[in-house]
Amino acid sequence: MIGYITVGTNDLQRAMAFYDALFGSVGLSRLIEMPNIAGWGSNWDKPIFGVAKPFDGSPATPGNGTMIALGQRTRAKVRTLHAKALELGGKDEGPPGVRGAESSQAFYAAYVRDLDGNKLCFYSVGPGEDG
Repeated sequence: MIGYITVGTNDLQRAMAFYDALFGSVGLSRLIEMPNIAGWGSNWDKPIFGVAKPFDGSPATPGNGTMIALGQRTRAKVRTLHAKALELGGKDEGPPGVRGAESSQAFYAAYVRDLDGNKLCFYSVGPGEDG
């Protein structure tokens, strides 16, 4: 049901460099770039993550309580994205780990804020790589 989501930025070039490197670390690339928006994904028939300068011209601010959760196939990709976001200047909001009980439906997640303060969650569901 989700076609795309966007988070706001006040510096599109800086945001594009951050997300090119972040998503590139797990094999995703930029699919669209226009004067005020850019978006990343695996292809056009899957959801796209975008950053945009606000249409109304007001400064972009992170939404309090707003979070974008980006599902991954493996826990290793969750760890890769979390580490890469921190390396790129993002802020840690919760290190990689299981939230709740380890099980066949375990929720493994890590949380960061991007350079504009937008909160992201990288997660995978299922048992660890060893089980």
